[in-house]
Amino acid sequence: MVLFAVMQVACTMVPTLKEDGFSVPSQFKEVRISDQTHQAVESINVLNPTLQRSTPLTDKSPDANTQTASSKRPLLSSSPWWTELKDPELNRLQDQLQAGNISILQLSAQVRVAQASLKQAEASLFPSMNVNLSASRAANQLSVPKGTSYSLSAPMSWELDVWGRIDALTQVASANAMASAWDLNQAKVSAQALLVQTYVTTQAAAAQEVLLGKMVQVYEKTLSLTQARYKAGVVSSADVALASTQLKTTQAQLQEVVLQRKQLEHALATLLGTVPAKLDLKHLAKRDLATTEPSALDVHALERLPNAPELPLVLVLDVLEFRSDIQAAKRRVEAANAQLGVARAAFFPPLVLSASAGYRNTDFASLIGASSQAWSIGPSLVLPFLDGGLRQAAKEGAQAQLDNAVLAYRQVVLNAFQEIEDNLVASEQLSLSAKSWSEALQSARRNLEVNVAQYKAGLVPFLNVASAQSAFLNAQRSLLDVQSRSLLAWNVLKKNTFVSQEK
Repeated sequence: MVLFAVMQVACTMVPTLKEDGFSVPSQFKEVRISDQTHQAVESINVLNPTLQRSTPLTDKSPDANTQTASSKRPLLSSSPWWTELKDPELNRLQDQLQAGNISILQLSAQVRVAQASLKQAEASLFPSMNVNLSASRAANQLSVPKGTSYSLSAPMSWELDVWGRIDALTQVASANAMASAWDLNQAKVSAQALLVQTYVTTQAAAAQEVLLGKMVQVYEKTLSLTQARYKAGVVSSADVALASTQLKTTQAQLQEVVLQRKQLEHALATLLGTVPAKLDLKHLAKRDLATTEPSALDVHALERLPNAPELPLVLVLDVLEFRSDIQAAKRRVEAANAQLGVARAAFFPPLVLSASAGYRNTDFASLIGASSQAWSIGPSLVLPFLDGGLRQAAKEGAQAQLDNAVLAYRQVVLNAFQEIEDNLVASEQLSLSAKSWSEALQSARRNLEVNVAQYKAGLVPFLNVASAQSAFLNAQRSLLDVQSRSLLAWNVLKKNTFVSQEK
């Protein structure tokens, strides 16, 4: 038995996982020049994310000491990135998310299922033994007289893993369990990022709502003033119609924004695992329209969102090593590779060691005794001979599954890189756009002030004022939109540099 046990580790049918030749550049395309590290690296293989160097990794710049590339890699963030926004309400909602999100709870259950499957596979490496107690009555006129027999036995069975089939099955279960754990981690990080996105978008909609609400107040007073001037014969009815159109258009825009905000709140409730009626957003930062009392044609205070914090440095190697969906896909490749080992081991005969010991007697009272002892022990070897190509088909299917898993892994990597590249260029361009819109907003504000003053003096028609008001409103709304999109791009990039403490 000791010899057989040693033989179990002497053979494995799981092939070595080979690199598929799919490599990615060591730098993102849209990374800023100032953020690029001085790594003399040509490419990184996605299945084996180690640096493939063409020249020694040293920095020959005069203002730097000789360093390796790994020493220049920034520390990954292990603290929640949304805390950088310093928003207590967002922190409270994140705590509620962990306990109520349905996707997280479902994947937590799937992780437990995968862990149980791993334990079942590991149990096959050890002998199994039962205790059987039976009573039977039979008659055979040729050999055994009619009567009742009793037996008490403890049969044992142990499949010796000579060809590595059970070990391969264990590797399959282990890889699937690890993939489930990474799926859970990815679900948590994705849900956290989605919560930040929904929260920021809700705040942006609330700011738009306040902005449009103030403009409605301004346009109502403007319409009243224009109607009074029309009655006094100072302006024509066209000015009244234009002021009314401006008011109704803004009211319609306000109603659309209110609809968007309310639907975002409903989505936020679903994300938190509760019904909208139970969602508590009383602490959500909202502006009070009563605090501002705009007079007709006056310029009101600007509405703004917080600026996005400093963007992280995202490195290709970190994404391949720590992004959860990539790691989960890689574990599925390993599981498919181990399953191919199971299919290969099926071509060899399984060796099972069976043993049994116990008692057998026709008298129950004398069942346990030296004269009633019975035992047996012996190996069995089953060699499949003809199966109509069943094992070959299983092997070909396992190879196809492995090829499919590798391609699925490659697609996950491509999607991840697209997401990062999109948000790298978005953060860069939106910062420039925000600067341009800020300057445009200041120009629109000065233009509105000039036109209001000239209109009060009777130098320009109301059309000039209405045009200036629309330009000022559009500039504010566009700046709010750019600010929210900058925060969303920052959110995605921070998600890709976040390493959960649970992993």
